[in-house]
Amino acid sequence: MGLTAEQLRCGLDHVGRTSAPLADAIARVGYPEPRIRARGWHTLLRTIVGQQVSVAAAASVWARLEALLGTGMAPDAVLKASFDDLRACGLSRQKQGYARSLCELVADGAVDFEGLPDDDEAAIELLTRIKGIGRWSAEIYLLFAEGRPDIWPAGDLAVQAGLAKLLALEARPDERSTRALGEIWRPHRGAVAIFTWHCYNNPAL
Repeated sequence: MGLTAEQLRCGLDHVGRTSAPLADAIARVGYPEPRIRARGWHTLLRTIVGQQVSVAAAASVWARLEALLGTGMAPDAVLKASFDDLRACGLSRQKQGYARSLCELVADGAVDFEGLPDDDEAAIELLTRIKGIGRWSAEIYLLFAEGRPDIWPAGDLAVQAGLAKLLALEARPDERSTRALGEIWRPHRGAVAIFTWHCYNNPAL
């Protein structure tokens, strides 16, 4: 469960009281829509399936996986599937390795999606033990599926570009600069991140 519309509004209003550029941008483009994904390992499996392919291609692969393994596929079902069967669904050797890493950690109880650490950095460290899941994917999961309010995906290019528009910067900041710029918005950086995506392609800014 990601941040709700009310949580986004409250977070942005709080930040807007001390940030004139953000308050002005909210007045011009309005509040963003919530970005919500389901909690659980299936969401990260879909992330792996969708890496480096179009949305339509990822949906096609997912539909074939569900046809093979069932709509509510269990980690064991993925682990027991043959290489050739998963390949026929559209999973490359590399993605199969990532999927198996995820399913092994879930099946062994090493990653419990119902009991991730409350500390954001500890949760990110745990999720990035999964092959194919880097910091960005872990942050997006925590923001969109868990609704953690202070997640700040500073490595996201759209966040960087949206931030440049929001703050009228001469150039898109790099990850390090983006992380530093976001410090003043704690503990509402998640709402600001979603707002930067909202601003990214908005012609009103």
